[in-house]
Amino acid sequence: MARQTWDDEEDEDWGDDESDLDDEPTITCPHCGAEIYEDSPRCPSCENYLSLEDARPTATSKPWWVLLGAGLGLLAFLRWLFV
Repeated sequence: MARQTWDDEEDEDWGDDESDLDDEPTITCPHCGAEIYEDSPRCPSCENYLSLEDARPTATSKPWWVLLGAGLGLLAFLRWLFV
């Protein structure tokens, strides 16, 4: 039985390729701000779990009733001011 020795030079052919490392999309952790993979369930830096509730809210328009109430309040104020 022949004994084989480990050859480190053979392993260098399979090293990390820089182009392979940048394929995954990343996001910022809402807890610590570290860059993490988008599909990670947990941040490797702060070890907090990520969920949809933790995501920063996107910019949305105000509900229609808020805008209507503000407009009616402004009209009532202007009527009171000039009458």
